Amino acid sequence: MTKRHGYALLAAVLAVIVVISAAIYLGVSGTDGGSKDTVNAGPRGPRNSAAPASSGTWVGSWSASPAGSEPGTAQKGFAGRSIRNVVHTSVGGTSARITLSNLYGTTPLSITHASIALATATNDPAAAPGSLRRLTFNGNTSVVIPPGAQVMSDAARLRVPHDADLLVTTYSPTPSGPVTYHPHARQISYVAEGDRTEDQSGDAYTEQSPFWRYLSAVDVLSNETNGTVVVFGDSITDGISSTMGANRRWTDVLADRLRDESGAPRYGVVNQGISGNRILSDGRGSPAANPSGLSRFDRDVLDRTGVKAVVIALGVNDILRNPHQNDPARIVEGLRELTRQAHTRGLRVVGATLMPFGGHRGYEPALEAVRQSVNEQIRSGEVFDDYVDFDKALRDAYDPRKLRSLYDSGDHLHPSDAGYRRMAEAFDLAHLKGSAAAEL
Repeated sequence: MTKRHGYALLAAVLAVIVVISAAIYLGVSGTDGGSKDTVNAGPRGPRNSAAPASSGTWVGSWSASPAGSEPGTAQKGFAGRSIRNVVHTSVGGTSARITLSNLYGTTPLSITHASIALATATNDPAAAPGSLRRLTFNGNTSVVIPPGAQVMSDAARLRVPHDADLLVTTYSPTPSGPVTYHPHARQISYVAEGDRTEDQSGDAYTEQSPFWRYLSAVDVLSNETNGTVVVFGDSITDGISSTMGANRRWTDVLADRLRDESGAPRYGVVNQGISGNRILSDGRGSPAANPSGLSRFDRDVLDRTGVKAVVIALGVNDILRNPHQNDPARIVEGLRELTRQAHTRGLRVVGATLMPFGGHRGYEPALEAVRQSVNEQIRSGEVFDDYVDFDKALRDAYDPRKLRSLYDSGDHLHPSDAGYRRMAEAFDLAHLKGSAAAEL
C-alpha cells in the first residue's frame, strides 16, 4: 500500500468515527429531551412516567384509613366506571406513588387503568394541563388485588406541590364485590361511566361522591421533607364537622405549621382518623368495619411510609359509645399499649387529652368522671412521651365540662373550624422532635 493510499484510508476511518460519535450524541440528546417534556398529558393521553426514583426521601403526603365496605356495592362494586378521588397533599415532591386497598373486598379487584394528576382548581375533577400521568404496578398498567390485600404503584415522575389537590383515578371493568372505602372524606370526589381514566377534562365526571374509594395513601419523593407524622384518631381527627372541601381539619392546619414555621421538623402529615373509632372495641364483620385502635395500629401507623412520630387522639368513643367503658384504667392501658408498639419501631408518641362533651346527647356525670380520670393520667407524663392538652385549649372557662361556644360545631362534641384551628395552634411542634423514650 502506498503512503498516499494509507492517508486516504486513515481519513476515511476518522470520518466514520466522527459520524458515529455524532449519531450517538444526537440519540442521547433526543432521549433526554423526550423523557422530560416531549409527550404531553393532554387529550391524546398521559405520559407513561413510571421511572426509577431520583434522590430524595419517600414520605407520606396524604392517607386515609380503610374503614369498611361501602353499602350497596356487594354485587357489582364499580364495574365499568371510573373513580376519580380528590385528595389534598401535606407536602410536595418530585415523584408520587399510591396505595390501593381491597381490604374489605371478597373477590379479586381488577384495576386495568389508573392515573394521577394535579387538579386544575379546588373541588374540580379536571386535570391541570400537562400533569396527567399513567400509573403502573410492577411495570404493568393493570393489577389484580386479592381480597384483603393492598398494592403500591410504581413511582410516577410528577412535580407535586404541597397544599394542593391531586386527582387519583382508577378503572375496574369487572364486578369486584364490596368496595373498600373511607366514608367521611369531607371532600367531594367524582365518578364517570366507562374508562375515563386519561380524561384531562372533568366533563364526564357527572356523579359526585363524599367518599374515598380504594385509595389509602399517596407518598411523594421529597428533597425538603425527611419524615412523616401519623395522626391516629377518631371523628375529631377525621374532621367530620369541618367545612366540606375546605381542608380545615386540625391535621391540615398542623401540616401548614410544620411546613411554614422556622425550626419545625419537616414532616408530612397523614390523617388516620376513623369516625367512631375506639381504642378497645372493633366494629362488626370480618375483617371488622371500624377496627379498634389496637387492632389497626400496625396497618395504619407502623406500615406508613417514613414514619418518625405518631400523635394519638383516641378514647372519647370508648367512653361515649355503647357499651360504655367505665373503667379509666382500661382506656389508659390501651393507650400505653399503643405507645409500647410505637416504641418498638423507635417512634416518638405524642398523646392528646380527651376534650369535653358536656351538652352532648350522650353526656352523663359518670362518663365525665371517666374522662377526667383518663386526662389526669395523661397529664402525669406516664402514658406518652409528651402530650397536647386539647381539653384545656378548647374547654369553656366557665363550665369545663363543655367546649367553648366558639369552638363548638353545635353538637357539643366535635369542634368547629375555629376549634380545629385552635387544636393545631395548641400543638407544640417541638414535641415531635427526638426519639422515643426508653421506657414509660
